[in-house]
Amino acid sequence: MAVMDVRDDSKGWLVMWLEPLGEDRWLRPDENFRVRSDYNGDELAFSITFWVDDNDRSAGIENAAVWIEAGDCYAEVVDRAGNLIECGHQRPAEVDRRWQASLEEAQKRAADRKRAADRKGGGETVG
Repeated sequence: MAVMDVRDDSKGWLVMWLEPLGEDRWLRPDENFRVRSDYNGDELAFSITFWVDDNDRSAGIENAAVWIEAGDCYAEVVDRAGNLIECGHQRPAEVDRRWQASLEEAQKRAADRKRAADRKGGGETVG
């Protein structure tokens, strides 16, 4: 089994992104999560990348992506007691509201573009 611990040593939130799935889990200061996979090969099972977003940093948020490099991309994330930690764990309500509003706006723009393309296409047939 491949295992990697992720610990928030900052004074604010650490968002751990599980990639390539794009799942988020939020760690409080001094909190520790364990990512584990059933992969037993010789290749590197996980890698980790950090990035800085000035808006996040000013809000006390750091970001780290745990990339599943080998094995099943559906790795488990557990806390110190072994409890399963799901996507969205501890995501602040304000962040959830902003993300939902952004999603709804993107869906509206996509629908508007589709309607415009349908009108522009009119009764033309492709043959």
